[in-house]
Amino acid sequence: MRLVFGLVLIVGLGLAGFAVYMVQDYVEQAQAEADRLAVEQANAPKLVDVVVAGKALKYGDRLTRADLEVIKWQADKVPAGAFNAVVAPQGGDPAIKPVFWEGETRPRAALRSLEVYEPLLSAKVTEPGVDAGINANLSPGMRAFTINVDVSSGVSGFLRPGDRVDVYWTGNAGGQETTKLIDQAVKLIAIDQSADADRSEETLVARTVTIEGKPQQVASLALAQQTGRLTLSLVGAGDVAQIDAIEIDRNSLLGIVEEVAAPEIEPERVCTIRTNKGGEIIETEIPCTN
Repeated sequence: MRLVFGLVLIVGLGLAGFAVYMVQDYVEQAQAEADRLAVEQANAPKLVDVVVAGKALKYGDRLTRADLEVIKWQADKVPAGAFNAVVAPQGGDPAIKPVFWEGETRPRAALRSLEVYEPLLSAKVTEPGVDAGINANLSPGMRAFTINVDVSSGVSGFLRPGDRVDVYWTGNAGGQETTKLIDQAVKLIAIDQSADADRSEETLVARTVTIEGKPQQVASLALAQQTGRLTLSLVGAGDVAQIDAIEIDRNSLLGIVEEVAAPEIEPERVCTIRTNKGGEIIETEIPCTN
């Protein structure tokens, strides 16, 4: 009996020791996992609120609060012009940039197509109460001006709103056909009657393009269009280089050098006086007085 009791005691102590070992191992693993999660959390990028489209929107669609959602976004990857609140009171936290101020009931309009959960950017929507169109695309202090184009002068229909172009004038100057660069990197805000930069229909040859410019630029372009023909040259995306003045006429294009006639040299004027001496006429040079 004592032997059985001893065996039971030994087995019990063994099981208890094993249980203690298992519990310690579990606690150590749990602590290690907690430490790992704490390190990962400390190293994890900071997340901030970003307003996104709650449904697909196309150019011109109006959007209200019900069409928007707020999601978490990596703080150092937030696009420029993003909103971080759908609605906020005016005069509150200056760090909050809402799509609508509290009490605003007018909708905004999409200036670009937006997919579901795509961040809403200030450059892609109008101000509240403003519909999409040329007015919404005009920068402050700028004016819209329409230029007539065709297949050769309008870059064969490959222009889109938002592109930038150089403007060349061709006309008669000094009796010769001349082409001159008159404006650089002018922003297009509409093609024909469309200000939609995302239009996806087949390439069409535009009949007019609308540019934005300062009043002085508009005046210059209006005069140029009345006195000659304007041609557009597409500027590459991201190209900010300034180019020198360009002017070329027929002679410089063909390498023709016109001979300039030498000016006629007026013969020196000689003044004389004649005197009669004993029947002989003598001619004497004198200074010319007039």
